[in-house]
Amino acid sequence: MGHIVMADYQDSNQQHLKNMLEGKNMDEVAARLQPDRSNLPRISNGSPVVSANHAEHHWKELGLSDEYRTQLQEALLIPFTEELSAYQGHVENVIGVLRTPVGVAGPLRVRGMSAQGDFPIPLATTEAALVASYHRGCRVLTLAGGCRSIVLSDGVSRSPGFVFPTVLDACQFVIWARTQHEKFREITTDVIGVDSLTEVTPMVEGNSVYLDLRFASGDSASLVGVNRAVDGICDWIARQSPVLPDRHYPESNLSGEKRAGFSGLTGGRGKRVIAEAILPAEVVRKYLHTGTQAMADYWRLSSIGATLGGSTGGQGHFANGLTAFYLATGQDVASAAASATGVTRMEVTPEGDLYASVSLPSVLVGSVGGATELPSQKACLELMGLSGAGKGYALAEVCAGLLLAGEVSIVAAMTADRLNRTHRPVTREREE
Repeated sequence: MGHIVMADYQDSNQQHLKNMLEGKNMDEVAARLQPDRSNLPRISNGSPVVSANHAEHHWKELGLSDEYRTQLQEALLIPFTEELSAYQGHVENVIGVLRTPVGVAGPLRVRGMSAQGDFPIPLATTEAALVASYHRGCRVLTLAGGCRSIVLSDGVSRSPGFVFPTVLDACQFVIWARTQHEKFREITTDVIGVDSLTEVTPMVEGNSVYLDLRFASGDSASLVGVNRAVDGICDWIARQSPVLPDRHYPESNLSGEKRAGFSGLTGGRGKRVIAEAILPAEVVRKYLHTGTQAMADYWRLSSIGATLGGSTGGQGHFANGLTAFYLATGQDVASAAASATGVTRMEVTPEGDLYASVSLPSVLVGSVGGATELPSQKACLELMGLSGAGKGYALAEVCAGLLLAGEVSIVAAMTADRLNRTHRPVTREREE
């Protein structure tokens, strides 16, 4: 009878440490890891100015040889000197521009409350087969008549923290803060010109209060306006609260910004979107080279695997599509960490077709503001017809459709044993 073998990660870690230290003089190891404050390099104050002259200055400060510096500048700086000024306000200590190729997936047919049409979707990536996989999923969804996509809610949080002498003081502050919702809305409107504050939710922990302030994000994913509104609210509290805090902070780390967490999964951060489609069995067989039952079976196994692994939600690879889409369209790429939570679902219908859906509680995208105004990113948005005011919800619905396409494609690849083959080097052009 065979034996069940389970990985012992503690033993594995101990073995690594043993291999790393075995045969070494521990005094030498300790000396190697000590701080060294001799011959410290000169570190400048930095500069927010984006220009060719400032880039040249930063290069010289790096202390490289002239030959080596010129070699690197020819790749990062020289071809882009004329366009550098476009990045003013988006980067500091500029030394050049990074090239990232952009591929297109689709067109993807989206039948949404805001997005209606066939959308070519730009994806910025250097990962081979990523665009091809999403393209395949887009084609299948489109052949099925498109995907339904709906923004269910919209809200982004900032959570200032307040520390009081005692829990009694904290509770008194909460009682007062609950009466100030209208004043907080008034401050928000005065500061950013929009009445976007929707919820004020206090949480007491010991002698501290976490004040979760939720704002509608609308067309912009930028938090600059929200940050200014929170600063204004905190200033008002410092002046008017009958129980003054010993200290306060503009963000308490409760909001879940730029990291995966259950608050993002259940409460959402950004736009909560669902996309779904029914794929005819014949389309699955012909274009995905697998079967509807095989895909549903694999989805079930992988969902349990995600649970066993402690995943926040259960999905295949939201981060792949999100990162490539965010980078191409000028979103805050780091927000993909929070946006890549959610749930994929697949099941066979009574007719033998495949029902597939993605539930995305934290899609943080915008069609205005931030890097969406940069030339390349704006061009990608305009390619989809989703640049400018009034397009934020449609952009979120298209994003959800893209992720549904990616989930369909990767599950099909797993069941048809095509995943590894798609990552092999391409030796000739091929068309499925």
